[in-house]
Amino acid sequence: MPNVTMYSTQVCPYCMRAEALLKSRGVQEIEKILVDRNPEKRAEMMERTGRRTVPQIYIGDTHVGGFDDLSLLDRNGGLAPLLASGND
Repeated sequence: MPNVTMYSTQVCPYCMRAEALLKSRGVQEIEKILVDRNPEKRAEMMERTGRRTVPQIYIGDTHVGGFDDLSLLDRNGGLAPLLASGND
């Protein structure tokens, strides 16, 4: 399974929902980058993704987007194959 990285904050409800969805699909470990604790990481997130909101989720090298994007990917059947890939 590829590495999963999530830019997040400590109290973001969408981040919690994204984590719950990923764990329900078998993800055991998520690298969380807390942008509210480290402003440099927020700047890094915005540069990498072009977005300002959290969560911003990467599965391997693939930028999935936020919770709505993750949820849509799952509903359309694209999340499981991405998690099963060797994309890291």
